[in-house]
Amino acid sequence: MSEPEYAFSQYHGQAAGSPLHLNLVRMWTAIRAETGGRVAATVHAENGKVAGGDPAALRMLIAGEIQFYTLMGGLIGTVVPVAEVQQVPFAFASAGQAHKAIDGPLGRMIAAEMAAKGMHLFLQGGFDNGMRQVAGVTRAVATPDGFEGMTIRVPPGQLIFDTFQAFGAEPVIIPAYQLYDALATGRVKAQENPLAVIEGFKLDELVKYVSMTNHMWSGFNLMAHLPTWQRLPDGIKGVIERNVVAHVRQQRIDQGALNARLRHDLAQRGLAFNEVEQATFRARLGGVYSAWRERLGARCWSLLEAEVGGLA
Repeated sequence: MSEPEYAFSQYHGQAAGSPLHLNLVRMWTAIRAETGGRVAATVHAENGKVAGGDPAALRMLIAGEIQFYTLMGGLIGTVVPVAEVQQVPFAFASAGQAHKAIDGPLGRMIAAEMAAKGMHLFLQGGFDNGMRQVAGVTRAVATPDGFEGMTIRVPPGQLIFDTFQAFGAEPVIIPAYQLYDALATGRVKAQENPLAVIEGFKLDELVKYVSMTNHMWSGFNLMAHLPTWQRLPDGIKGVIERNVVAHVRQQRIDQGALNARLRHDLAQRGLAFNEVEQATFRARLGGVYSAWRERLGARCWSLLEAEVGGLA
């Protein structure tokens, strides 16, 4: 196959064995084949270990140093505030409910805001990460009081930081690639992520307790550097868009199956699981909801509530 006419870099923050990485590789392989070799992309797991992690990679995307990137809404929210709506705590009851929301009017509103900041958001381009759970080294969490004084790793994003502060925890922002070291050295005593992240980053070697809080959904929004995207011929855009939709659908299935299987597998390895009563946690978030309703704006909040129902 001849040298590609369009050669891109695709970054993402997950491990090389993750469903995200595997489906991105398959997606770009299919795109190269369907364009007769005109388009090719190199997929870089864990953001190619770039110093600064996700925030640095996001800046690279906006600058055009990389052309394609996947990122959680909470981190996009550091540049486009409305993207944080994807991680309103206890809003989505399931990953499927979140997918429906971001594939619809709420996702289109986020895309319009992102375009103004130089990013093209692919509609129906939300890869899945799953519902987020709390995994700790020293104790389980059954009630909000269990968070009191706990140092917990969180990704960049003000909403997730505010949420854990409201529970009395001490959130610490640490890049994903430093997660293992932060737990191993005692810099933090807990982290919160879908179960697949525990597996992908080998955190089961360190954590002992998994509290099934389902406190947030998170996914990976596929974005392109807007000027790069605008320069592509319509025919190539169409091939990329079709493959994005197809491979996002498959990755969502793969990720859901992995998260479901891992509860059993991690328990078999000795991790202790416990359920929580979500109402006790939501009761602590009145101030967070009111502040973020104002910050995200009435239209954004109403589009969210149209999907999930009223939030306290």
